[in-house]
Amino acid sequence: MLDLRPNCECCDADIAPDSRDAFICTFECTFCRDCVEGELGGMCPNCGGELVRRPVRSPEMLLKYPARKERTAVKRKTT
Repeated sequence: MLDLRPNCECCDADIAPDSRDAFICTFECTFCRDCVEGELGGMCPNCGGELVRRPVRSPEMLLKYPARKERTAVKRKTT
């Protein structure tokens, strides 16, 4: 089952489980639309994979299988 993470791993913005502005890679790294379309350029900084829109779980299934509450550590790029 997809791990619905609650925050962007780049800027730490909150991402609601039903948001259509959440993006993931095949490892489920999670980012907001602003970061994906901006500094990330559509590529995951962790694995180099493509970032695609995260599917939305139906309200009924969110009740049965809730989104994760633990935030993911922000991994800022070092220059």
